[in-house]
Order: sequence, then C-alpha cells, then structure tokens
Amino acid sequence: MKTFVLLGAINAFLSVALGAFGAHGLEGKIPGHYMEVWKTGVQYQMFHALGLLAVGLLLGKFPNVGLLTTAGWIMFIGIVLFSGSLYVLSVTQIKPLGMITPFGGVSFLIAWALIGYAAVKAL
Repeated sequence: MKTFVLLGAINAFLSVALGAFGAHGLEGKIPGHYMEVWKTGVQYQMFHALGLLAVGLLLGKFPNVGLLTTAGWIMFIGIVLFSGSLYVLSVTQIKPLGMITPFGGVSFLIAWALIGYAAVKAL
C-alpha cells in the first residue's frame, strides 16, 4: 500500500515539476509540435500518478487482492514507457523513440482493466 501511495506522490510531484519545466524551460526552444508531445506526457503522468494513489488506497481496503499490486506495477511501468518516451522524444526529436510510447499505453490499459476486474472480484 505505502509503495503505491509513495510512487503516486513522487509521480504527481514530477508531473508538476516537468510541466513547469516544459512551460518555462522549453518554451521557444523546441518546436510547437514537440511542446504538445511534452504536455501529453505530463498529463498522462499526472492521471496515472493519481491512479497509483488509488491503487495504494484500494490496497488499504482490500489487502489480499494481488491483482491490485500487479495493476500498480504495470501502471508504473506505463508511466515510465509512455511519459518517459514522450519526454525524451520531445527534447531529442528522434522520431523512432515514439515506437516505445504505445507499449506504455497498452500498460495503462492493462492496469485499468486489472483494477476493474479486481473491483468486480472483491465485491
């Protein structure tokens, strides 16, 4: 439980910090398209930071649901792959890095599906 609350808090913090860096440090230094890519990374990182917090809180209520732990780790991997690849893509503009991003998106989908399945199973 504590692990996912901590991971969620760290990722929310990083999302705010990276959003501010993008707005103030990258503005005018990278093309507009890549600023949008950066913003997408920030948004999805924050959404899924909140998802990690939710996983941590759900584990406090349903500690024996292993699917939630699996979902949390898959969601964390999704943040690294999805948002991480978008950040690197934005600053390097190496387009093949965009091929990593869908693996993060699929990780998000799997994680949310596992959370839904765990909820149905626990009720």
